[in-house]
Amino acid sequence: MNRFFERENLPFFLRNASIRWVTLFMFAVSALGIIFTFMTSWVLGIIMLVLVIVGLYFVLNLLKRIVSDTNEYISDLSYRIKRGEQEALIQMPVGMIVFDEKQEIEWINPYMVTYFENEVVGKKLVDVDEQLAKLIEDNQDATKPVTVEWMQHRFSLLVQPNFRVVYLMDVTHYAKIDERYQNEKVILGNIYLDNYAEITQGMSDSEVSNLHNYVTSEIGDWAQKYGLFMKVIDDDDYLILGHQITLENIEKNKFSILDVIRENTSKQNSPVTLSVGVAYGDSDLNKLADLAQSNLDLALGRGGDQVVVKADGQQARFYGGKTNPMEKRTRVRARMISQALQELMNESDQIFVQGHRIPDMDSLGACLGIRRIAKMNGQDCWIVLDQAHLHSDINRLLTEIDGYQDIKDHIITVEEAEEKATTKSLLVMVDHSKPTISMSEQLYNKLQNRVMIIDHHRRGEEFPENPILVYIEPYASSTCELITEMFEYQPREGEPINKIEATAMLTGIQVDTKSFTLRVGTRTFDAASYLRSAGADGILIQKFMKENVDSYLQRNHLIATVTFIDDKMALCAGEDDQVYDSVTTAQTADSLLQMAGVDASFVITLRDDGTVGISARSIGDFNVQVIMEQLGGGGHLSNAATQIKDKTVSEVKEQLIELLESDANNEEKQDEE
Repeated sequence: MNRFFERENLPFFLRNASIRWVTLFMFAVSALGIIFTFMTSWVLGIIMLVLVIVGLYFVLNLLKRIVSDTNEYISDLSYRIKRGEQEALIQMPVGMIVFDEKQEIEWINPYMVTYFENEVVGKKLVDVDEQLAKLIEDNQDATKPVTVEWMQHRFSLLVQPNFRVVYLMDVTHYAKIDERYQNEKVILGNIYLDNYAEITQGMSDSEVSNLHNYVTSEIGDWAQKYGLFMKVIDDDDYLILGHQITLENIEKNKFSILDVIRENTSKQNSPVTLSVGVAYGDSDLNKLADLAQSNLDLALGRGGDQVVVKADGQQARFYGGKTNPMEKRTRVRARMISQALQELMNESDQIFVQGHRIPDMDSLGACLGIRRIAKMNGQDCWIVLDQAHLHSDINRLLTEIDGYQDIKDHIITVEEAEEKATTKSLLVMVDHSKPTISMSEQLYNKLQNRVMIIDHHRRGEEFPENPILVYIEPYASSTCELITEMFEYQPREGEPINKIEATAMLTGIQVDTKSFTLRVGTRTFDAASYLRSAGADGILIQKFMKENVDSYLQRNHLIATVTFIDDKMALCAGEDDQVYDSVTTAQTADSLLQMAGVDASFVITLRDDGTVGISARSIGDFNVQVIMEQLGGGGHLSNAATQIKDKTVSEVKEQLIELLESDANNEEKQDEE
């Protein structure tokens, strides 16, 4: 009896638990109804029994038909779904490859077969198509589909290594649409003639007209060649509009228009240079125009004769910069900056001045000059100096300063400066404009809304966001030269510059100009003459600049390791575990330039702070600044440096050689074109 009520022995429609419970419930209710009816009357009971039997018969048949129809529908639906899956797997325009643990192809769908000429099942992926095998291997850890190029098509590739299945969807059509969209994005640029006003100052009207017509015609032809729209805004200002693909073509040619105009105008004894700021990557034309102007300002701040290409939020790319910036013929700006500095000092409760970390003579001399200007205006000025890592010449200078108690008392540590600074204090950054290399980056962060910059290096991409006054003149020999010019416009009743300050500033000029041989203009000699008349001591300068025996021997040891790249660039590198003084490194780079045939020199050494330093020098024909910027540094066209963390000297040497050889190859290709 128990076996009779087992699920297998029941009618198929009662095998469903829900149907069984409904049936039992109906039988129970019917039985109770019949019993109560018979208790009332046997005639009504018989009638009730007949009605219940007939009703249950029809209900059970109905349940049977419902269950049968449902099962038939589900079976048909399952069949159609499975058939659809099979058809989709075979017919859908998505390639599928199934492989085993040995990377042998077990199955591919018919769509994927069209991409292979021969039978591939049973063969290894790498034997069938090495490129496809490499793409699968490189992207097997990707969690989302990646776009790859294979067999002149673009595919969306997804690898499921757990199931050993590869999916390939041809997205060439959509990739071309996206590529066209990217190529046709608008670029906007400003072209400025750096020295047009100075060049045309002594020209006749016809000469000015001829020069302007030539430059405009040359820029117009260049713009037309690359499909750019060019509009003359002013005598020395032009606007260009174009597409992203145009910019890529121009960058491949490295903005050769700069060289064309510079060389051709130089032949006419009117050397005109261009500065260009190009912006891209934004659909808002107003933002694009602002960014283009900002890029132009950056190009001018770096000395002109170059191009800055930059999108918002991305790293700038630099081109040109092959000439040293021309010296300006007016002192008006120096006077205006001097007066503005006076006003800022008078509005501040105290002044802090700091140079870059591990200061040189130009940096510390500039600090002493700013302190003197502050004192001439009746203001307290503190020189921020970390005396933990100093060059020998700076230590000699500090020893001499011990005899000047007032100056000594105003040289404070980084911690003291951070404690003294208030919201009304003024911070003057000298001989640098990068906050990350400041003597105290924390002091900068505290006073970042009250910062003035005085520097002679070309402006880099890293720059304070909201300086209240900027005085960057790349044409100047040194920061000490710029500050010396300000003394002429200071109050006469103040105490004048003293001997040690004048000596330190003149030493800074002499060091940065390599004894008045590099980046020297007429104003450099004017500044030196003023400092000399203020008491600068030549004997004391020689004392500061003396070289000890160990440094001399180290320099000769580094020179003995010299190797040549492209027969024009000399490279020296120290040992991976030998620390060299940065002054020795710089002096070695200077010494290499004295060798015949050397246009540029690079010296790589381990520094005492654990970083690897590179000192780069050139005679002016090779832009070492661009090379150092690619390694995270900066400087001048002929004098630049960088420090690299977490690498050995050997690794940095290989990286630099690769960079120099790549640059040399690009120059050769450009010359051939």
